[in-house]
Amino acid sequence: MYHHIAVPPPAGTRTRGLFVKPERFRRQMRTLKRLGYQGCSVRDLMAWLRPGRPRKLFGITFDDGYEDLYIHALPVLQECGFTATTYFVSGAVGGFNHWDVELGFPQSRCMSLHQLQEWKALGHEVGGHTVSHRRLGELATNEARMEIVNCRRVLEDLSGAAVEAFSYPYGSFNAMTLELVEEAGFTTAASTQKKRASATDNPFCLPRLNVRRADTLPSFLWKCLVRN
Repeated sequence: MYHHIAVPPPAGTRTRGLFVKPERFRRQMRTLKRLGYQGCSVRDLMAWLRPGRPRKLFGITFDDGYEDLYIHALPVLQECGFTATTYFVSGAVGGFNHWDVELGFPQSRCMSLHQLQEWKALGHEVGGHTVSHRRLGELATNEARMEIVNCRRVLEDLSGAAVEAFSYPYGSFNAMTLELVEEAGFTTAASTQKKRASATDNPFCLPRLNVRRADTLPSFLWKCLVRN
């Protein structure tokens, strides 16, 4: 799980840990490729995440849909022959991270419609991350349903294709939320539970390992390939 692939903001910025330098991301992807691993979107991963299938696979996900992913991550993915999933906040396409700005965090641009469409055209997956990045586990049923259903509808209109992957903002969900996501037509949903995914995991509560600014290459490899 990544958020930003960009030069981190100054020390003391509260979102600084969510930034991974472009050269560090490139080194991470190239190293996994040299080790014989194939990076893939959640859509592609689920097709192979079954007993008896090849295991040298890892899913690549980006939350929020920032423009820096298009600028810095996309060329690396293309170079390595990897696919990935970006979970877009549908109400922020062509805009910015208003959910962070409202809390006093720095503003960051999100992908434009053209960039989202090119992301998809190059073989990467468009996933949903609600309409406005709200904590679903704290919302009333009708509010949560609107955030989930309208997100999928808008992103399908924008991308021209089915949107089947979802991610819970802030990792916030409950039993009701899982039902609403499935009811809306999504087939997977990613959480922030920190472990590697397996064929036995609930597809609507997939775990992920968060890659952060401070992760060196050894710690990245330990986190992704060794730790349970």
